[in-house]
Amino acid sequence: MESNFGELPIGAVCVADVQTKGRGRSKNVWESPKGCLLFSFTIQMEDGRVVPLVQYVVSLAVTEAVKDICQKKGIQHLDVKIKWPNDLYLDGLKVGGILCTSTYKSNKFNVSAGIGLNVSNEKPTTCLNATLQKLTPVAHELQREDIMAAFFNKFEDLYTVFMGQGFQSLEPLYYKTWLHSGQRVIVQDKNDNQDQVVENVVTIQGLTPSGYLLAISEDGQTCELHPDGNSLDFFKGLIRRKLA
Repeated sequence: MESNFGELPIGAVCVADVQTKGRGRSKNVWESPKGCLLFSFTIQMEDGRVVPLVQYVVSLAVTEAVKDICQKKGIQHLDVKIKWPNDLYLDGLKVGGILCTSTYKSNKFNVSAGIGLNVSNEKPTTCLNATLQKLTPVAHELQREDIMAAFFNKFEDLYTVFMGQGFQSLEPLYYKTWLHSGQRVIVQDKNDNQDQVVENVVTIQGLTPSGYLLAISEDGQTCELHPDGNSLDFFKGLIRRKLA
């Protein structure tokens, strides 16, 4: 969809039943079998400062959509969580992911948002319906089309708030949904001579305005955490930048 952006109307949605050449962070490639909800859609934005935050709005819309469907059906709530920056987890296992890419043309940012969510495929990890079967004595199954419809209803509302009031207005809901408040992580710093790497523990507090992790060190220093760009797991390759 990203390569065809100029030929598609803004808001176009592309849905797939299977995926053989999926693309993730660092150009990782994977396959998605039948049973996954796979779709992408287009957005056009003007303010480049908020483009990196769109992925968090998309992630939140997915978790809220699943919650909304469970509530309307009167079934056990599936507590899908967000692992920063763009993974979706259920009971400690990955069930989905978000990838937002953008190009810049004619003073506008063309954003393509892709979503993959394990709905009915138990492999390679687990899926929503497998977890639901364990929680409810009566057979219930979530349908991909219902989740996608609920997603766009939620995304429209959340995106309107995001563009009108900023992501700060969504942060309380986001922090209820993500996995990291109060999480202690190890960052690697170079010593004063820049010849040795020292490991230090910091505690995650939230997000910075630019969308990176906000943390505080054991000596009270506030810092911003960035991925090192090499590690597959973001939390095993964090670099910190001290904030004034």
